[in-house]
Amino acid sequence: MSVKVRIPTPLQKHTNNQGEVSADATNIRNLIETLEKNFPGIKERICDESGNIRRFINIYVNEEDVRFLQKDETPLKDGDEVSIIPAIAGGSQ
Repeated sequence: MSVKVRIPTPLQKHTNNQGEVSADATNIRNLIETLEKNFPGIKERICDESGNIRRFINIYVNEEDVRFLQKDETPLKDGDEVSIIPAIAGGSQ
């Protein structure tokens, strides 16, 4: 099942400067492995050394945060849109 994955600018160096890629995956964990296979080095930017999604990386499936779904076991279906978004901190006082 093919899903569309939006890649943030800081990770596009791993996807040949593509802001959007397609991948076949059944869940988020499988998607990350597929991305790593197609774009070596991207997984270490998304996951920690234990293989868990880094706490400062937000992943959305059709605008739903996977942390409130089934995390990396969140199922994917054909046509889903996945957004990988690094958290941004800061602001003014």
